[in-house]
Amino acid sequence: MTTEQIMSKTKTMIDDLKTVCANFGLGNASSEYKIITEVFLYKFLNDKFLHEVRESEERYKDSKNLEEDLSKLSEDDYELLLASLPPATAQLKKEHFISYLFNHKNIEKFDELFDNTLVDIGNYNIDVFSVKTGSEDKIRLFDALSVYVTERNKRADFCKTMIDKIVDFSFEDAFAQKYDFFAVIFEYLIKDYNKDFGKYAEYYTPHSIASIIAKIMVPNGAKNVTAYDPAAGSGTLVLALAHEIGEDNCTIYTQDISQKSNEFLRLNLILNNLVHSLSNVVHGNTLLQPEHLNKKKDGLMKFDFIVSNPPFNMDFSDDRDTLAGKNYKERFWAGVPKIPKKKKDSMDIYLLFLQHILFSMKDEGKAGVVVPTGFLTTSTGIHKKIREYIIEHKMLRGVISMPSNIFANTGTNVSILFLDSSKEYEKAILIDASNLGEKIKVDGKNQRTVLSDTEITTIIDAFNNEKEMEDFSVYVSYDRIKGNKNSFSASQYFAFKLPEVVMTEEEFGEKVNTILDGIEASLSTCTNLDKELRDIMGGIKWGN
Repeated sequence: MTTEQIMSKTKTMIDDLKTVCANFGLGNASSEYKIITEVFLYKFLNDKFLHEVRESEERYKDSKNLEEDLSKLSEDDYELLLASLPPATAQLKKEHFISYLFNHKNIEKFDELFDNTLVDIGNYNIDVFSVKTGSEDKIRLFDALSVYVTERNKRADFCKTMIDKIVDFSFEDAFAQKYDFFAVIFEYLIKDYNKDFGKYAEYYTPHSIASIIAKIMVPNGAKNVTAYDPAAGSGTLVLALAHEIGEDNCTIYTQDISQKSNEFLRLNLILNNLVHSLSNVVHGNTLLQPEHLNKKKDGLMKFDFIVSNPPFNMDFSDDRDTLAGKNYKERFWAGVPKIPKKKKDSMDIYLLFLQHILFSMKDEGKAGVVVPTGFLTTSTGIHKKIREYIIEHKMLRGVISMPSNIFANTGTNVSILFLDSSKEYEKAILIDASNLGEKIKVDGKNQRTVLSDTEITTIIDAFNNEKEMEDFSVYVSYDRIKGNKNSFSASQYFAFKLPEVVMTEEEFGEKVNTILDGIEASLSTCTNLDKELRDIMGGIKWGN
């Protein structure tokens, strides 16, 4: 089966699950995302388990009905089988199999069996597959789902229909696929649920942006490193980075205040063979209570790589004075935005995340951060202090200003800031990619700019090779940046060129004469107007 066929079948299965939700009155309900993602994940883990059994046990390599064969094992033999599987494989009891539920669809209160199965899988795997809160509580994989159907007498039918939609589909052919496949599937799975959720998950980062950041930050791979996102959302950025590094060569650390975001992130990690990082996914407030501490537990952990698309503006007035207090002074050294009298939700919270990222970088750390393009040139306040700090510490590797509407649900122009403490830079590559891309309609309403593969390659190549291209990229010295109020905007450094006009000596003479005639006519007109005005003024009789 081709990759396109596997992709098509997987998307069809997702669409079928959404149709079931719609038919039972749950389409566009707040609970729909949870139902869709958990049933999808249940199916994925079921098939992954069977796949790993076939890989580990030669006798089951060609089994026609593996679940039935496993159900015949004694309890002791089954326990030995579980112990032989890779540690990143979810452990399933015989009664957890999808085939078991399918064969028991006609029992009374099937909805209870369905719910209890999911909850038991979650509890059975809580040590490996849970994410945690800041208070160390573990959030399990699954919860009861039928309870979201309001009419009790329809819950059993809802669960039966869900099982029917996944029983004949198989992920077996998909397990040979890599990150790019699952990145597309993940985007498709959550595309209807990635708007307006989570305090720190304002915007969904397109895969193209994540890929650009990762390929620029890690052009030659890395080994045994840490990767961090303090406002991880669904994890697109940090997953792309991990893929570029090599999933076996890095450990991911994240934090996000949105429970929904963390559920998406957990799914993303599982799909991409990063189960070993699940214990480092924290649900909590990064700014008030960052949870990733150093080995001595006396300070924050420092990271090799940091990527983030933090929220740009939001109301954090309740926490503002706390964050501006002495306990946070070291981390937020450039200052904390004041509370505006109007539009509290316009507070520049991204400035706090940016300071947190600078504080969390190792001495040789690297960071890629999405910021509003306005940050590049604002000449006062916290913005200016942060840019001055970056230049003073010679850690600005470069900036890419992206096209408008590169995100489907925000009109804010964004740029990507690349920081690198591994060496002292003297020059920075500044790129203005704002004129690239093709505008398309998303869901028939929102407009989004999409970059072509060629354009993505052009951006990455120009940045990594410090290429100067007319009206696109410029390689600027730090001295020049300092002399221009520490502006990070590429367009302010492009050469100004007068348009070149080619003409003969005769044409030039005619052009000069035409201009002189025009000037003479204008002067004549002005003289006549002056005479008329004097005549009028002279005829006026002024009273006392």
